[in-house]
Amino acid sequence: MSVPYWRLSGFYFFYFATVGVFIPYWGLYLKESGFNPVEIGELSAMLSGTRIIAPILWGWIADRTGKNLRIIRIAAFLTAAFFAGFLFVHGYIWFAWITIGFSFFWNAALPQFEAVTLYHLKDESHRYSRIRLWGSIGFIVAVLGVGWLLDYQPPVIIPLSITALMALIWLVSLMTPTIQAPQHEVVAAGIMQIMKRSELWAFLIVYMLLQLAHSPYYVFYSIYLKHYQYTTSLTGFLWALAVFAEIILFIYMSRVLKRFSLRTVLLTSIVLSVVRWLMIAWCVDYFWLLLFAQLLHAATFAGAHVAAIHLVHLYFGDRHQGKGQALYTSLTFGLGGMLGSYFSGYYWESLGAEFVYSMAAVFCSIAFIVAYIWVGRESSQDKTVLG
Repeated sequence: MSVPYWRLSGFYFFYFATVGVFIPYWGLYLKESGFNPVEIGELSAMLSGTRIIAPILWGWIADRTGKNLRIIRIAAFLTAAFFAGFLFVHGYIWFAWITIGFSFFWNAALPQFEAVTLYHLKDESHRYSRIRLWGSIGFIVAVLGVGWLLDYQPPVIIPLSITALMALIWLVSLMTPTIQAPQHEVVAAGIMQIMKRSELWAFLIVYMLLQLAHSPYYVFYSIYLKHYQYTTSLTGFLWALAVFAEIILFIYMSRVLKRFSLRTVLLTSIVLSVVRWLMIAWCVDYFWLLLFAQLLHAATFAGAHVAAIHLVHLYFGDRHQGKGQALYTSLTFGLGGMLGSYFSGYYWESLGAEFVYSMAAVFCSIAFIVAYIWVGRESSQDKTVLG
């Protein structure tokens, strides 16, 4: 059976095109809808909060049933249906319930589709990057296109665009051929021994702090730029530049990992994170410095993410990889994202954007100390795991 390259790529394209509209512009839409920074932070925290539970629950259901693609199709349809409610309701309570509803299903789709993609690729897993690359392209197309439209169209184009893209995700999932998940042997005991490792918990704390630091960027960066009179098209360009830098590092990451250990990549990424958040906090009036700060996304996200994926594999091995990825996603993107959204929302107006982004740098500094002491010392000399 041949690999359905364009259907798999199409899912990633529309999924991350949706992300390319939601992350940069949803905070702007909430602000235009009359919500204050505290409420925006709370709604964003609800979105992240579902990631604490949803990945584990949906992963368990998929493992029990082996019906990954059916779960994706149901989740994609319900995600679009719930999100469409934003076109018809007003007020904080309604927005809160719809946010919880759509995000619970939204967080089910991507992890399961990653599994479906790898099932289709079988022994050709090296082709994964060529398929996943279309997700980054989708993000750039969406963030630039909607940013340009917002200079001429009312903010309602944001939920309309997201709903349409979510519907396209569902349609592509219907066109993707079903494939039987491989049957696994019963996993022997051993996960509790892994969970007792202090280095594992240090790793999770580091990435929870890094995601906490990223939250003000995801939630308020566009609002921040608008306050300083940046147009939405220019804001979209800055978001796209960050993702472009991410793509370049992904392309050359295999070469980087041949020369440097995971520990070096992680520590360098954290140091550059501190630099990036301080530049965003105090250099917003200097456009060229903002450009440089966005280029650092290659390290603060892509570099740190690649190190995380390798470290999760090292800690949990092949037999416990599903549990490891679920735990990593829940505690970092879920708990870290939720705490960061609450923090940034509550202090955005009272203490100012400069304080919020400076604290993001402080969180990264703490993460650096923890990582330097506990994370990656055993694996830093083992070059065989880095290819």
